[in-house]
Amino acid sequence: MIAPAMPTSPSLIDHYRAFARYNERFNRQLYDVVAELGDDERSRDLGAFFGSVDRTLHHILQADRIWLSRFRTAGFDFPALEEAELEYGVQGLAPGSTPAFDTLRRERVALDQVILAWIEDLDDEVLGATLRYTNMAGTTREHALWIAISHLFNHQTHHRGQVTTLLKQLGRDVGVTDFLVFALG
Repeated sequence: MIAPAMPTSPSLIDHYRAFARYNERFNRQLYDVVAELGDDERSRDLGAFFGSVDRTLHHILQADRIWLSRFRTAGFDFPALEEAELEYGVQGLAPGSTPAFDTLRRERVALDQVILAWIEDLDDEVLGATLRYTNMAGTTREHALWIAISHLFNHQTHHRGQVTTLLKQLGRDVGVTDFLVFALG
């Protein structure tokens, strides 16, 4: 696979575009390996922060939807988020019930397409704009939008790393996961 050409001195938007493509590709790679597991393996508590593979994948999806809903309702013009399935007013991230794997995978694929389209809605002006929202603890937060977007991608990477460890414990190898390898092809 040949990676898309990367600018030698990318803008922050170029950086986010690359991360969105990497996110989509790595999620496909990860979900392909997770699909090899049985339901009992996917749901087995292996001691991670969210316990199991399926609960960790559900957390990533839920957190992405929460962040995108914050972006959607913050007064910015993001057409790609208008019809997206997002989560509004969530008061906590208790594991609760995790959707069946096929549903989780279908929702992940759909949300990754939303993220790819949404990144195209960004411009330098909006990246520097102030994002105001109330977090799940009820605290009003205010900071530049680019900080939250960076967090969105960093959060995904953090928890996908946990999933790769859980998969290794279950005898599965996801393969190379480095952004550098993706970016350089």
